[in-house]
Amino acid sequence: MNRREALISGVALAGAAIVGRAQAEEMKMDHEHHHHDMSANSGLITVAADCIQKGQVCINHCLYLLGQGDKDMAACAKSVSQMLAICGALQSLANQESTYLPKLAAIARDACDACEDECKKHSDKHEACKACRESCAACAKECRKIAV
Repeated sequence: MNRREALISGVALAGAAIVGRAQAEEMKMDHEHHHHDMSANSGLITVAADCIQKGQVCINHCLYLLGQGDKDMAACAKSVSQMLAICGALQSLANQESTYLPKLAAIARDACDACEDECKKHSDKHEACKACRESCAACAKECRKIAV
């Protein structure tokens, strides 16, 4: 290898090092830019999702019993339906880290408390009501942490 080849190899090696460093710095900045992938509201998101899932099972059960003539389930179905609408919005705003979240959390807390109270009336007879009641209690507890 002559001096010219050694010089060209050295320049190529230095260029590769500069490009590698620039790419690493770009990846670091990109990673730092996306640090918010893990939401500060992950606990609330989790309990809201659980509340929605358990609530859907509960309302399906209520509708079945209403269809069988059990009118005692009407108030439960109504409270679960309202809770589902509010918790769906709660989960969405929590995922977005919305500035409206604390206000909605106060409403969701109230809806979950009301749903829990209504499901409590049936939770000794119906597993779906018991699971919904428990998930609403957990969601209301989480909402209390940020509600205004």
